Parts: sequence; C-alpha cells; structure tokens
Amino acid sequence: MYNGYMKIIFLNEVDSTHSYLKNRIATEGYSSPLCIVTAYQTNGIGSRGNQWVGQEGNLFFSFVLKKASLPTDLPLQSASIYFSYILKKVLEKEGSKIWLKWPNDFYMNDKKIGGTITSVNKELIYCGIGLNLVNVDEQYGHLDIKMSPNTILNNYFLQLEELISWKHIFSEFKIEFQKSRFFKSTVNDEKVSLTNAVLNDDGSISLGNTKVFSLR
Repeated sequence: MYNGYMKIIFLNEVDSTHSYLKNRIATEGYSSPLCIVTAYQTNGIGSRGNQWVGQEGNLFFSFVLKKASLPTDLPLQSASIYFSYILKKVLEKEGSKIWLKWPNDFYMNDKKIGGTITSVNKELIYCGIGLNLVNVDEQYGHLDIKMSPNTILNNYFLQLEELISWKHIFSEFKIEFQKSRFFKSTVNDEKVSLTNAVLNDDGSISLGNTKVFSLR
C-alpha cells in the first residue's frame, strides 16, 4: 500500500514492528518513508523496554522518516507528543473521545488504550504506535469508534504530511495536559504524580528541579 507519502507494508504477524523496521533499514538502507503494520505482534516494545503485546484485531505500526522532513520548530525530544497528538486529532475528528496522557499514552477516560515510542538514529527518526481497537482485558480500554486500520493509517499519514507546526500542536496539547495531572508518569523508574508538574514549551515537564523529556 502506498498513499503518496508513506509506503505501508502489512504483515500478518511479527515479533515487533519496531524491531522489524529497524532491522530492515539496517539491512537494506533508507530510501523513503516506510511503515510496517500488523494486527498481531508477539514481542512488542513499550515504554522503558516494557512489552506491549496485543491480540489480533488491534493496530500496531512503526514508521521511519528523515528528521529533516519534520516541522522545523519541533523539539526532537518531544516527537512522541507530536506523533501521538496528530493521531489523537485524526481519531477525534471521527468522533472519538480519546485523549493523550503526557507524554505518550493514549487513554479512554481513565484506561490506557495504547502508546507511542520514538527513537532517533543518525538522520532518521523511528516511531512505533500501538492502539487497542478491540477489547483486551479489564485493565486496558479500547477505541470508542469503529475505524479500519487502513482508514486510520491513511488519514494519519495524510495529516502527518501536512507538517503541522509544533507551535500549533502544543497550543492544543497544553490544554489537554490538565487531564494528565490526575495521573502518574514514570520518571527514573519511579511513578511520580503529575499534579504539580509544569509543562514547558518544548514539551518537557519540570518536577521541582528535575526536567523530564518525552523522547523514549
């Protein structure tokens, strides 16, 4: 599949779309934006090296592009916020109540339904996203609207291609950030309350004298 901006390869099953993509680029090199998609991964990578293994019917995809193709005002450390919030906007436009918890977790009400990881290697940036489209278990939620993976991906990459500025994305995210204050985030392997966190213009937060960035 090719939507004019991103070449998309669908796999029935893979250990991790992120690992598969990185290995492919390491072997074949980078020529153009590329996305790997699956409905089932057996060893998915989550934040801080945790697993995000999902059952069939959900959406897992990873893509790679050049850092130079991103908006010039985007702080690279906050690419996870940028990529995540654009997907949130795409789903919201179709009627979803999904929201983004700082820095990279998708939520429905008080339940996590997915997340984003972002990494940089030389001139390339990799982004992996997992999203529950169907029910997994009581611990996690799932998307509240019906959209096919093809439609989500096509709409997402069309939106990403528009190169919306970080300033615009951040102006919306900082309002939504207030929801994050009722939750905790992991900082230096510890769960820390975001109640008194200060959101900085570069997407990082300040917790007392500690500044924490979202790239992971």
